[in-house]
Amino acid sequence: MQLIESILADSAAATALRRDLHAHPELCFHETRTSDVIANALTEWGIPIHRGLGTTGVVGIVKGTRGESPRAVGLRADIDALPITEHNTFPHASRHAGKMHACGHDGHTAMLLAAAKHFSKHRDFAGTVYLVFQPAEEGGGGAREMIKDGIFEKFPMEAIFGAHNWPGLKVGQFAVCDGPCFASSNEFRITIRGKGSHAAMPHLGVDPVPVACQMVQAFQTIISRNKRPLEAGVISVTMIHTGEATNVVPDSCEIQGTVRTFTVELLDLIERRMRDVASHTCAAFEATCEFEFRRNYPPTINHDAETAFARQVMADVVGPENVQEFEPTMGAEDFSFFLQAKPGCYFVIGNGEGEHRIGGHGLGPCMLHNPSYDFNDDLIPLGATLWVRMAEAWLAR
Repeated sequence: MQLIESILADSAAATALRRDLHAHPELCFHETRTSDVIANALTEWGIPIHRGLGTTGVVGIVKGTRGESPRAVGLRADIDALPITEHNTFPHASRHAGKMHACGHDGHTAMLLAAAKHFSKHRDFAGTVYLVFQPAEEGGGGAREMIKDGIFEKFPMEAIFGAHNWPGLKVGQFAVCDGPCFASSNEFRITIRGKGSHAAMPHLGVDPVPVACQMVQAFQTIISRNKRPLEAGVISVTMIHTGEATNVVPDSCEIQGTVRTFTVELLDLIERRMRDVASHTCAAFEATCEFEFRRNYPPTINHDAETAFARQVMADVVGPENVQEFEPTMGAEDFSFFLQAKPGCYFVIGNGEGEHRIGGHGLGPCMLHNPSYDFNDDLIPLGATLWVRMAEAWLAR
């Protein structure tokens, strides 16, 4: 493993910064203190900044010292926390009830800041490195908002790279794959309108409950019979709400859930078929329905050339035997918006199995979005080293 000495020597300070961020989590588009910490650190290190993209985003601008060059590359870290009550009780546990860095964005921020501190003293390259600290990954679409605010016009970069820690993957390992790596995230809400009646006289009404049951079952035939078997897609009905009393047939029933796909084409098919199934099922039972379908995050699709480049840099840092093939997940990631607009690659860095957690951690597993999670600080020097080597290699191509 080829870690940069200056980053390794500064790991205690980077760890302290990460734990400070963990203790003060902020939710999407409200990362005011977090943005201040980032901006103050970059400014202290002599790195110019731009604030306000995506409401609370920060962009650091690192110019090389080998002369002028129009070439530029972007490195991204997400900065927001989750609306989760932390179960950990160690000293750096969240001080804000109902808010927690349960996904490691505090660690992602610390890794990029550690790279930034190295860049502040070592800029032996021609071109520009843009350090993108993005808000609101957790449901807010902060990447989309930064694009709307003109990030790629203000900071014209050739490509952008992003990373996420990955529990279960060994510390010292990376994983990446070509093409789709994270799925699209979409939500639906269906309101079935029937006609209420006494439960003893159901013939006088139109019961929406059996309509909902039929509909939920029929949705799965879209997965098993409408899409190609080799395509990946998931329809999950996660909520059914209806009724107020045991002796009353309700007059409406609401179904909610999510749809995940790796392609927009399959998503189009699923949405169309769900709409047809919902309306025709209701018609068969003499009910009506209101169908809402919201597309949140598109699939995260890596670009081939940039993925090959990232894989090579990882191999140079940790050895090819420690660069694994990432198995695509049906989870979602709003780095997808960046990859729709620019070439790039999204990859993961191993967070281990949780043995790094100090006394006072919760009893749950060290998994993402778990109240017992904590980022592994041993990743900071490795992640920062990779960011530096990736930027240097890109600009040297």
